[in-house]
Amino acid sequence: MEESPGASGPGADRAGGGHCQDEEVKKEILTDEEAAVADEEEDEDEDALPHSEILDIFEEGLARLVQDPLLCDLPIQVTLEEVNSQIALEYGQAMTVKVVKADGEIMPIVVVQNATVLDLKKAIRRFMELKQQREGGVKHISWRYVWRTFHLIFQGEKLEDDMMRLKNYGIRNRDEVTFMKKLRKK
Repeated sequence: MEESPGASGPGADRAGGGHCQDEEVKKEILTDEEAAVADEEEDEDEDALPHSEILDIFEEGLARLVQDPLLCDLPIQVTLEEVNSQIALEYGQAMTVKVVKADGEIMPIVVVQNATVLDLKKAIRRFMELKQQREGGVKHISWRYVWRTFHLIFQGEKLEDDMMRLKNYGIRNRDEVTFMKKLRKK
């Protein structure tokens, strides 16, 4: 079967010379599709809620979520990290270490079961940062200074090795660790 002289390839018009017409039709279809997409995007923008309303809806949902008996201990301005920690506690994948400060304040710090001393220190830092965000107060804490001047003590033993696991020191769920100032050497 022979093709007409103006045709080129299998998609060519059988009547010949229709190749240009096909291109024009494709362009019209594309512009119609582009227009439809643009119209849909405009409709979506009209239906979209302002950021403040989305935040309000999210916070309402979060408030309902923390009314669950499993999550009722969490603050209203809860973070995803805190929710995940609470769930890990419930499933036995994490433990709470009560860190007692010199003023008697107890900080319930949640860490994974096989956490190291360094993990505990990082969790204390995160706890304090969240507390400051919620209550205001000091804007910046030098954690390098904190760990040079304070140490953590469990049953009279200093937790000095950052890489050692808490369970190797004998720390279990709900145990108390003291956050104590180092004594100056004379």
